[in-house]
Amino acid sequence: MTTTLTTVPRQSEAELLALGARAFTGLGLRPADAVLVARVLVTADQFGLSTHGLSRIESYGERLKVGGIKARPDITVHQPAPALRQVDGDNGVGPLVGMRALQAAMDAAKECGVGVALARGSNHFGPISPYSLIAAEAGFASIIGSNATTTIAPWGGSDARLGNSPIGFGVPHPGGDPFLLDMAMSVAARAKIRNALKRGEPIPDTWATDAGGRPTTDPAAALDGFLLPIGGHKGYGLALMVDLFAGLLSDAAYLTHVKSWSDAPDEPQNLGHFFILIDTRRLGSAQWLAQRMRDFAAILHASPPADADRPVIVPGEIELGKLRRQRSEGIVLDPATYELLQRHAEGIAVAP
Repeated sequence: MTTTLTTVPRQSEAELLALGARAFTGLGLRPADAVLVARVLVTADQFGLSTHGLSRIESYGERLKVGGIKARPDITVHQPAPALRQVDGDNGVGPLVGMRALQAAMDAAKECGVGVALARGSNHFGPISPYSLIAAEAGFASIIGSNATTTIAPWGGSDARLGNSPIGFGVPHPGGDPFLLDMAMSVAARAKIRNALKRGEPIPDTWATDAGGRPTTDPAAALDGFLLPIGGHKGYGLALMVDLFAGLLSDAAYLTHVKSWSDAPDEPQNLGHFFILIDTRRLGSAQWLAQRMRDFAAILHASPPADADRPVIVPGEIELGKLRRQRSEGIVLDPATYELLQRHAEGIAVAP
């Protein structure tokens, strides 16, 4: 019989990175690979994105144990052109494949000024903002995307044929906060709809459709239906663009060829990602970029807010503020996540 913790000690960044690395090593990853996975997930937690942070050890761990994800993949990088890299993730853990692809794109951009990496044979790789931050801190502007399991119907359609595929942008700011934008394609996450159902509240009819493809305010009907993309048909087109770059061009699965990790946890998803980087040091000095980035943010911040309690912000400011605070004060993980990490780290068998 297991007991669930009710209180969890506050963890420093170093402690979380070490715990995450030990836990993924306990699941069979090579120690160096586990460190890369932990880095992405811990940064997600520090950004306040707990649903995409170390809590992912539950779903990743389940798939690792049933063979749906390879613990020790043979990830390869092919160079078909000077600035282009093709990464075969060999069905590895998504953040590991993502970090390898990011490094490949950075290597290409260092050589050519721009670098593109297309990854296949991957899985859910966490949020985009940790990769964008790593790239920005190394001096690279970035456009990064991934495809995903189908949850959105084609515009005007009545069944799920494309994923809620995220895309992110990053621009470095030497000595200051980089610009970071990380967004998925749906108006609202399914978690928000589930929360509305628990509270017995209706949802806006712009969030989702019912199973017949009709907009609904009923959260139960929405959960049986499909998410609506941002911007209507424009968001639909943007979601397709992400899948074309991440899935089709990378030679990964795309649209309905992407397998659901929850419905088929023991089968490879073959997700794809893309990383497009620009080495900003080729464009000008650090002082030049810093001055322009300060001015860019100042123009936005100077706009009088419509609500005095909600000043204008630049994308990434909230997450980077949380990152600084959590690095200083530490993080208190969800008790169930902390206990699961401890058990994997200690090599204790976890019941399915």
